[in-house]
Amino acid sequence: MANLKLSNVAKTYGGAVDVLKDINLEIETGELIVFVGPSGCGKSTLLRMIAGLEKITGGTLEIDGQVVNDVPPSQRGIAMVFQSYALYPHMTVRDNMSFALKIAKKTPTEIKAAVDKAAKILQLEPYLDRLPKALSGGQRQRVAIGRSIVRDPKVYLFDEPLSNLDAALRVATRIEIAQLKESMPDSTMIYVTHDQVEAMTLATRIVVLANKGIAQVGSPLDLYERPENEFVAQFIGSPAMNLLPGEVSRTGTQTTVKLEGGGTAVSDVPTTDSDKGRKVNVGVRPEDLTATEGTPLYAGKVNITEALGEVTQLYFVPEGDREPVIAKLPGIHRELRNTDVRLGAVPAKVHLFADGRSLLYR
Repeated sequence: MANLKLSNVAKTYGGAVDVLKDINLEIETGELIVFVGPSGCGKSTLLRMIAGLEKITGGTLEIDGQVVNDVPPSQRGIAMVFQSYALYPHMTVRDNMSFALKIAKKTPTEIKAAVDKAAKILQLEPYLDRLPKALSGGQRQRVAIGRSIVRDPKVYLFDEPLSNLDAALRVATRIEIAQLKESMPDSTMIYVTHDQVEAMTLATRIVVLANKGIAQVGSPLDLYERPENEFVAQFIGSPAMNLLPGEVSRTGTQTTVKLEGGGTAVSDVPTTDSDKGRKVNVGVRPEDLTATEGTPLYAGKVNITEALGEVTQLYFVPEGDREPVIAKLPGIHRELRNTDVRLGAVPAKVHLFADGRSLLYR
């Protein structure tokens, strides 16, 4: 299929409003790259620039070594699956899937072979003669994907394709997209979503966008286990990582931090003598906090419990303006509401951030 290279790509509206700047990213053939980020961060805009639907106002986009900034969308070898399906309501599934091939003046034999192949991959064979109104939301999305497959593009672009589906259909269709990618291992796919589960389960690598640029690029587990900055640490994972302010009191291969308001954190993040006394934020994911009888990292009264079946979420609301602390314990623990709980974490799960950056990446 294709590899892509974005070099210093920027998008400006009206010559004054920067939406994206200095986007540098290489995407290899066969990868499934997921763009995530908060609303308004520019992830859909970046996808549309790759498609050619938005003009690149700075930098270059290369596909297979060719700069395509000024190449029309129809000549880039890209197929895009939209959030709204964009199916022709008066056409059957077969006609929807074959329409682009007819425009390209493919022969009837070529069109039938391409449609039949895509329908088999997407399990749409029983529905080829139906109109879109006779299909479920998930089936319509598969038709939209099939319309892309028949064109045999270099790159597939997905713009929040599951956001219009209900929860059950979203899970089922997400699995179908994962299976589709496995059946086409050489296909390059770029996928935009606001859903972390989609990103974590589908992506070869995730690109986190924030503040008009890229906050971090890495595998799903890299971003979860080794966030480079506080934004990624809190954006990836639900509930968000707890951040507790403190001061480094002991340095070395293990670092001890005295926390504001009491509590002690021990981290495997190494520090040097120059870090002693440094103000840091201690980051611990809710699922990494456990009840302890020893010296607590955090101690407080549980204000709210949410029993979710396999886990219970505990909410602690500290005094003052500090953010609430959330812990996630296995099992059901409704009895802990309004009780004092002492929590700890193993040093390998304790992150340290200074000036917004992880001390692991300095």
